[in-house]
Amino acid sequence: MRVRKAVIPAAGFGTRFLPVTKSMPKEMLPVAARPVIQYVVESVVASGIDQIILVTGSNKKAVEDFFDTNFELEWMLEKTGKQELLDEVRRVRDMAEIVYVRQKQPLGNGHAVLVAQHVVGDEPFLLLWGDDILLGDPPVPKQLLQVAARLESPVIGARRVRPQDFEKYGMLEVVPVEDRVSRALSVVEKPRRSDAPSDLAQIGGFVLTPDIFGVLARLDVGPSGEIYLADALVHLMEQRPVYAYEFTGRRYDAGNKFDYLRANIELALEDADIGPQLSEYLRDLDVASVAAS
Repeated sequence: MRVRKAVIPAAGFGTRFLPVTKSMPKEMLPVAARPVIQYVVESVVASGIDQIILVTGSNKKAVEDFFDTNFELEWMLEKTGKQELLDEVRRVRDMAEIVYVRQKQPLGNGHAVLVAQHVVGDEPFLLLWGDDILLGDPPVPKQLLQVAARLESPVIGARRVRPQDFEKYGMLEVVPVEDRVSRALSVVEKPRRSDAPSDLAQIGGFVLTPDIFGVLARLDVGPSGEIYLADALVHLMEQRPVYAYEFTGRRYDAGNKFDYLRANIELALEDADIGPQLSEYLRDLDVASVAAS
């Protein structure tokens, strides 16, 4: 299975970060001096894919501009001799071939995938969420792609989570196949602890085959008027083998306030420029005193 394209839905309103996301896309929130969406795109490129379909909405122009040319900025940086900054701006601009597709109505994450169908065509594709930072060696998307190529089947990124977190995720019913790989039989979306089929959560992206589009198109719209990818995956699992892979690496949900702060601290500590200073600050920080004030 050769995968050439990646789909990144990034059209949501980012309600968990209101009011800032009223005017700034959540995908552009900075994490250690880089926007969230840059981490997502870089993980795709590092996995060998440079054709990316970004699904955006009417409030996401900043995301589109970020990967575009800014002639005035580049001219100013070149004129003032700021070559290092100019090189970085151009690296971001040129790192991938990006196509933008608008999700004109907020009709669910399954609908966001479906609107990319005409660009993806009849090909398998990688799917990552625009606010999910996945870091691994090899890159997490590459891990999924390798499993999908070997098994010639769709693959769901997965991770084991604590019982208190079952209600946050789609929890997978699985049958173990080999180390870190299971056959996925069903998905229960955000179940109570007692109703979860396992402790394996649907986290970390997907490698999907083009037949998912037909399943999404035939789905009944849910009570909220939305189409959900999890529902389509349940139907797909009934039609063909779908596998779950427990990836290795780190994952930050940048749409979650605590995870966003954790990502900023941990990734800033790894930054050669600001890491040492931040590390010293944290060592000297009187947490109890700050909390009390």
